[in-house]
Amino acid sequence: MHENAIAAIPAPEPVSLRSAFWYWLKLGCVSFGGPAGQIAMMHAELVEKRRWISEQRFLHALNYCMLLPGPEATQLAIYIGWLMHRTRGGLVAGLLFLLPSLLLLIMLSWIYMAYGHVSAIAGVLYGVKPAVVALVLAAAWRLGRRTLRTPGLQLIALLALLALAVFQLPFPLIVLGAAVLGAAGGYLLPKQFHTGSARHGGKQNHGPALIDDHTPSPVHARFGWPRLLMTSLLGLLMIVLSWLLLAWLGGRGQPLAQMAVFFSKAALLTFGGAYAVLPYLHQGAVDHYHWLSSAQMMDGLALGETTPGPLIMIVAFIGFVGAWGQSLFGDQLWLAGLCGALVTAWFTFLPSFVFIFAGAPLVEATRGNLHLDAPLNAVSAAVVGVIASLALFFAQHVFRLELALPHWDWLAIAIAVTASVALINYQVGTIKLLLACAIFGLVLSYLP
Repeated sequence: MHENAIAAIPAPEPVSLRSAFWYWLKLGCVSFGGPAGQIAMMHAELVEKRRWISEQRFLHALNYCMLLPGPEATQLAIYIGWLMHRTRGGLVAGLLFLLPSLLLLIMLSWIYMAYGHVSAIAGVLYGVKPAVVALVLAAAWRLGRRTLRTPGLQLIALLALLALAVFQLPFPLIVLGAAVLGAAGGYLLPKQFHTGSARHGGKQNHGPALIDDHTPSPVHARFGWPRLLMTSLLGLLMIVLSWLLLAWLGGRGQPLAQMAVFFSKAALLTFGGAYAVLPYLHQGAVDHYHWLSSAQMMDGLALGETTPGPLIMIVAFIGFVGAWGQSLFGDQLWLAGLCGALVTAWFTFLPSFVFIFAGAPLVEATRGNLHLDAPLNAVSAAVVGVIASLALFFAQHVFRLELALPHWDWLAIAIAVTASVALINYQVGTIKLLLACAIFGLVLSYLP
């Protein structure tokens, strides 16, 4: 658009909280496609169409959310909602982004546990699980194309893959090691690590925004140490009191109390999105606590891919299945599952709200002064390797009929290869792909 034409466009009218409410509810119901798709939806709607926030302010907020543990798309929604309508705006944006996914996944978890033995449902899952392997591979491919732009970053991705797949090092250690390598490499080999922002692309201008590049931060978004400390302490107090309440109700060894502690830790380790932290969730939920099996974990991921909202919402499935299997309330299995899902979701997503409400004013005060390109690029490269190792792990469980024997399920492999080609070469949408694979698996379940 010509600069004179852009200058002639009037700024948008102020947005009421009610109008924002309906937008965030709509986004929560249609936000399929993972964090990249969700961020793209917000950019298209908030930056280009509605012009609630400028490109520069949107990307500055995204940079901060990418540095945090937790689902970056959810945190970006909370940030923009908070920036526009204070704390209540952040709560509305974050909760409406999460609730449709949580409610739908609770319903699917109940169907899975109550009727998962039915051949039709088993057939649907048989078709969807190879597609999940393809989705993870496609995520690694797309992130790798954006991120691995130098030999140094490619080497870090390879090291991360080997560290997790071969040596089974803890995920936090891999992230920390990548950040240290990136910080050192930024000084010693700047061309290998200071590659510019791969996320930003070229500068675009869609006309003046309600919160424009030079719009002063509102009063509630101005940084102050007392506010930072008070908000941080309040968030920490809410987490600790929730822990103590569950421990008092059922004892520290009770599954809900264990889930509270475990998923609080997981919330602090989810750098790079859900795909990157799934190995950690598997280690804890399957190998250590035995809340569910590897096969159930794969089924949960397949169900999570079919719902809107953040993929890390799979924690609700883990909590539902784990509490159901423990029969916490006797014959009231659905109530146990519901409590498990709510507990895991609470402790997984509460830190995201605290991070934004506490840290966002500091981010607003430092616009234009972020110097973390090299460590962030290195962590992003490591995440590519972690996601690739996750694809290998899932492939092992989906493609092998017997884990103890090299007996391969060639039909599942064919489904995964076809789905990968459709995703990478033909840009087929996630929902269309999952629906096609589900129908194929359903048809197979009725064949002799």
